[in-house]
Amino acid sequence: MSTEARLSALTPLGADSVAWQVVGDRRLLLGAGTALLLQVAHPVVGAGVNDHSNYPEDPWGRLDRTIDSLLSQVFGGPEAKAEAERLRELHQTIKGVDHHGERYHALHPEAYRWVHGSTFWTIVRMQEVFVHPLSRNEKSRFYAEWHRLGLLLGLREHHLPSNLEGFEAYFDDVVANRLEDNHTVRELLHSITMRDTPPPPWWFLPEVLWRPVRPAGGNVLTLCAIGLLPTALRERLSLKWTDGDERRLRRLSAITRAAGKRVPDRLRLYPKAYRAKRG
Repeated sequence: MSTEARLSALTPLGADSVAWQVVGDRRLLLGAGTALLLQVAHPVVGAGVNDHSNYPEDPWGRLDRTIDSLLSQVFGGPEAKAEAERLRELHQTIKGVDHHGERYHALHPEAYRWVHGSTFWTIVRMQEVFVHPLSRNEKSRFYAEWHRLGLLLGLREHHLPSNLEGFEAYFDDVVANRLEDNHTVRELLHSITMRDTPPPPWWFLPEVLWRPVRPAGGNVLTLCAIGLLPTALRERLSLKWTDGDERRLRRLSAITRAAGKRVPDRLRLYPKAYRAKRG
């Protein structure tokens, strides 16, 4: 079967999917730093981001495009296939030599699979801490849906773990044996602090008022980014995590869970998710 025929046979996710229930929530943003750290700690992904990404110059735009792409894959219906094709085309030219002297390509299955899989893991983790933990059955269903998205993105069946148990073993192995500290990880950790981050596009107040907001936002994002990481990776990156940090994360968890129950869907959800759910 040709790639085109294989992709056309994949049906988009719908309202009955677990993905539709968990991906559209704006609290997903709290897991963004964790997902990015997991990804750039992979030597291939880290090299690609270091050599080709404009994230340091345009952090808000890069974040918006990443989230919009994910929402298109999950909620876009027919648009999901077009978005998958756009991503494959975008990554065709991302290649080079990493700091180990090894050639890399962004579409190499090892790297592409890791970006896709680490996003799944982070969404499950974010859901566990900031929303409501998924049951084992829900996780299994969600992984099956994520597996379908992986095929849509151009990965093959033999590139992907076939079920949740296989994915968990794969994830633990990559964290233990493949991820590393590198220059891109350190740059990202600095970016998450927001010390040099300009105001987001929606900031309508004078820039001088952004300055006191920036460190508070950076503290929250750093707490979440480090706190959600697997303990083994946190230790490998020599990231300090104290009992006080754990208590602060739990307090933030309680606040976000309570807020999520009170905020209406039209504000809690990203617009693309809200429109899709309304039919």
